[in-house]
Amino acid sequence: MNDIAVIGAGMHPWGKWGRSFISYGTAAARAAIADAGLDWSDVGSVVGANTMRCGYPGYVAGATFAQALGWQGARVTSVYAACASGAQAIGTARAQILAGLADVVLVVGADATPKGFLAPAGGERPDDPDWLRFRVLGATNPAYFALYARRRMALYGDTPEDFAQVKVKNAAAGALNPLARYRARVSAEQVAASAVVADPLRLLDICATSDGGAALVLSSMEFARGHGHSDPVRVRAVSTVSPTYPKAVLDLPDIATDSAVALAPAAHSFRASIASAAYEEAGIGPEDLSLAEVYDLSTALELEWYEDIGLCAVGEGAKLLRDGATSLGGRLPVNTSGGLASFGEAVPAQAIAQVCELTWQLRGTAGDRQVPGARVGITANQGLFGHGSAVVAVR
Repeated sequence: MNDIAVIGAGMHPWGKWGRSFISYGTAAARAAIADAGLDWSDVGSVVGANTMRCGYPGYVAGATFAQALGWQGARVTSVYAACASGAQAIGTARAQILAGLADVVLVVGADATPKGFLAPAGGERPDDPDWLRFRVLGATNPAYFALYARRRMALYGDTPEDFAQVKVKNAAAGALNPLARYRARVSAEQVAASAVVADPLRLLDICATSDGGAALVLSSMEFARGHGHSDPVRVRAVSTVSPTYPKAVLDLPDIATDSAVALAPAAHSFRASIASAAYEEAGIGPEDLSLAEVYDLSTALELEWYEDIGLCAVGEGAKLLRDGATSLGGRLPVNTSGGLASFGEAVPAQAIAQVCELTWQLRGTAGDRQVPGARVGITANQGLFGHGSAVVAVR
């Protein structure tokens, strides 16, 4: 096994704080380093997940955070993969450790996200599908989320009431998480009474945009055991796969699908292939999981992730939810952190935050939201432009 150790995890609470993303990431990094029982000078490499909205420093996040913590000569790397940036940063850190380039790597991501839709950068870019879908269609992210929801309704009989129950479940978990932005329980009636954003999805079906930061300290197993971490949480797999041609289902930000006339689509959808690759690398299957953290950009998308990570057959996500299997106390809780429903989206930080939650759960330190006896967890999300993102952590 090519395991590496998670010896430190830290986060800055999510919210709308009105400060620089650097302050959130630096706070998270210091918390993670303290959690690891190390000094900043012990860190041999910093991998920063970029933000694209915070000016020039956001594009060089590794060096930005290294400077904020105090130059000490560490190797620096910056990565960007939209919502998968955090997973790519973890994958980069893992490669450096396994290659012997560093014993200890700090992974950090943070964002200060403007209110409203996540629009593409300015300028005329007719070869950019993200720019085109805003310019040609006026299709914001919730428009795609609504298309996915309508597809589930048409194919599987899902209902807006099913979608609302995802929010109810995640808000209940978020109410127990002191780092979450939204810490109030929500009823299905409140979801149904919230404003329509993109039919059939309402305001409370869709995640907000937030400020926040998350960080991990990763190390070789040898370093961990030599520095007081005899049985650490381990990263066993990182999946950053891309789609397979042809893609026969509409996928954000594309405004068309590939033709499947000459070549049949792959057996798995893109999202399903992300988890499949992680399971294969880790040598486990969905039956081994204790919990999962998935990217609930909308309530309907969480149901799709249940199927994509193999918790149930295609089309049975809503039934799994109705049976209570994915709630706290259920057979396999999903989004014990509260998910994006409770945090909102701070893009470069979120995939790292998912692994923070797995770390605390596998350590048994997640407090009132603890999954008893948690041993194996998976994270899953999808970055814009075909970036896979899944991490398997074990104890």
